[in-house]
Parts: sequence; C-alpha cells; structure tokens
Amino acid sequence: MSAAATFAPEVQEAIDAVRADVARLHAELVRYNLVIWTGGNVSGRVPGADLFVIKPSGVSYDDLAPENMILCDLDGNAIPGAPGSERSPSSDTAAHAYVYRHMPEVGGVVHTHSTFAVAWAARGEEIPCVITGMADEFGGPIPVGPFAIIGDDSIGRGIVETLSGHRSRAVLMQNHGPFTIGVSAKDAVKAAVMCEDAARTVHYAREAGPLVPIPQDRIDALYNRYQNVYGQSTDDRR
Repeated sequence: MSAAATFAPEVQEAIDAVRADVARLHAELVRYNLVIWTGGNVSGRVPGADLFVIKPSGVSYDDLAPENMILCDLDGNAIPGAPGSERSPSSDTAAHAYVYRHMPEVGGVVHTHSTFAVAWAARGEEIPCVITGMADEFGGPIPVGPFAIIGDDSIGRGIVETLSGHRSRAVLMQNHGPFTIGVSAKDAVKAAVMCEDAARTVHYAREAGPLVPIPQDRIDALYNRYQNVYGQSTDDRR
C-alpha cells in the first residue's frame, strides 16, 4: 500500500460511510452508560472490501470524529496513509479482526465495560433467559466465553468459539466483559445496549427472589416472532 492509500471510488464511498457511522455510534455507548473514560469500542466492516473501521486507542469519546477512525485490514493492520493511521488502533483490534475473518456475516463488533454485564462476567456466569426481551433479542441465555488476555486474537477466538451456532449476539468474556456482534455496527451497538439492560434486570430479579424460567418452546416462539415477523427489515426491527 502506498503512502497515500487509494481505493476505487465505490470502496472509498463505503469507507467514508463506515467512518462516519462508527464515529457517531461511539456516542451511543456514552449515552447508555456502557463505557468509562476511553474504554470500549465500536467497529464496522466496510461492505465490498476486506477492511473494517475501529476507534483509535486512548482518545476521548468527545474527540472522536470520522477522520481519526482507523481503517484496518482483516488482519488488524492499519492501512498506511489512510486518515487516522498515525494513531494506534484500539487494543481490541486483533479481537475484532478475528471475528470479521471467521464470521463473514458479521458487519459490526462492539465491546463495552457496562457495569452489570461485567459483574456477570466477573462471576463467569451466563445470564439466564428469564425475561421476554431476552428471548426476543438473544433467543436464550447470554453465554460466557473463556478468560483471554488482551492484545492478541485470543479474545476473538473466544468470541467466535462461543457464538458460532449460538443465537445470542452477545458474549460475556470471563473476568472481562461483554462483546456483541451484529449485521452492522448499529446492530451490534443495539445488542450491547440490550445486553446491559438484561444483565441489570436479571440481577435485580435474582436479588429479590428465585427466577422463573421461560419454557424453551416459548423462548423459541418469541425469538422467531421478533426476528422474522416483527418489523419489515433488520434495521426496522433493531
């Protein structure tokens, strides 16, 4: 890649759109109290190219903008000469890249440090599906992934191993916190918001008394209705 990264016009248009989308969506993590300081991240796959966009490391959420988002290949390497490439990408970039390489249906990945989801992760305990909103959104419990160290693709491997073949779009990485996936970055952010809502509600319910499970056939019916009947499209539904 040359010092000034160049792409076909249609690819550049897609890159610009994902840059703007990913930069804007980080504000949603702040809005819903899912992150503290500079922790957490959103990334989005660039349609039609083996590329994704992710936030830079250690930059205040107030200072995030499309031009300082970092464009990466699917190995997690920043594209030289692209806007933002002078910065270091998020410390979770290798995990996001692993997910994109191994789950081609995924268009967005989110990591947060949301309080209640992290508390379940600290116990290494899945969130049981005891409210209809969880059945709708996740189709069952939110599972726990293995303990993994930040910095290489270990977290990504844990995400893929846990969520492959699983209805849930959220995983609680043990002793770390939630990662969510979606068909787009916006969809993954919505999953992160709903994951924390479920984590908080089920925590309070269990503190008050025994949880009442939802029968599996009812979970299946709720999930099918929400995913395939409610709304006219993925974006309408989510």
